[in-house]
Amino acid sequence: MSKRKYMIHEFCQMKAEGQKIAWITSYDFPTAQFAEAAGIDMILVGDSLGMCVYGYPGTIPVTMDQCITHCEAVRRGAPSTFVIGDMPFGSYQVSDSEAVQNAVRFLKEGGVDAIKLEGGVRIASRIRSIVDAGVVVIGHIGLTPQSTGQLGGHKAQGRTADSAGLVIEDALAVETAGAQMLLIEAVPPEVSAFITKKLGIPVLSIGAGLECDGQLLIVSDLIGHFTAFTPKFVKRYANVAEIITNAIKEYVWDVKTQKFPRDENCYHMLPGEEAKFSELIKRYA
Repeated sequence: MSKRKYMIHEFCQMKAEGQKIAWITSYDFPTAQFAEAAGIDMILVGDSLGMCVYGYPGTIPVTMDQCITHCEAVRRGAPSTFVIGDMPFGSYQVSDSEAVQNAVRFLKEGGVDAIKLEGGVRIASRIRSIVDAGVVVIGHIGLTPQSTGQLGGHKAQGRTADSAGLVIEDALAVETAGAQMLLIEAVPPEVSAFITKKLGIPVLSIGAGLECDGQLLIVSDLIGHFTAFTPKFVKRYANVAEIITNAIKEYVWDVKTQKFPRDENCYHMLPGEEAKFSELIKRYA
């Protein structure tokens, strides 16, 4: 039986029933296929693709066109999974109208079911405008990677009472503006637990503790594909970097020692063609 795609109201029902939501990032067709086959609830085509795919030092250089292209690939790989497009830096900061235009692009060109954008109080009007245009919105507060310059780097947020209050204000603003889900990143569990109970929409965690309504991990961290750094909140479930490196090492050795290719790796002349070929090459002797 093929997997059935969850709809946005069903995630709210999962929150009400205490069922946890599992989601990961994905940036390409095969990984999306694997995720759907594994029974993932949602896939985020995150702007983290800037680091995990393109090798950028951060998310800032990522463009709308890059995000749309990767959303298209993920949608083809996971046609029965709820897919979220991550709005890159510069795609919603300028104005409400430009934010709506770019959000609509994600649906029309990328085939996603929802969009995600970073910020709370300061982008409430953006969220409201996108929701009013008929687009499902997921908020993102706490550590917001697009704003690390203002935050002083990739630092956990809400670790003092005063800063926790700011995170709570952001959460309330996101829900009031009409967002249907909220992602909290790198915030103490006691803060995210309070927000999860306070809000009526699903509250999802990446490095924000167990009490949230679901968990997100970057797939490249989860499978050990990205090795530049590993955040504290990551649990690595595989080490494909080691597997891939060892496989390539073995290939290089086989080529150097003439163990590859073997006869079974080669295509041979059709039956009866060998004699004709022998006559043919005499012309070039």
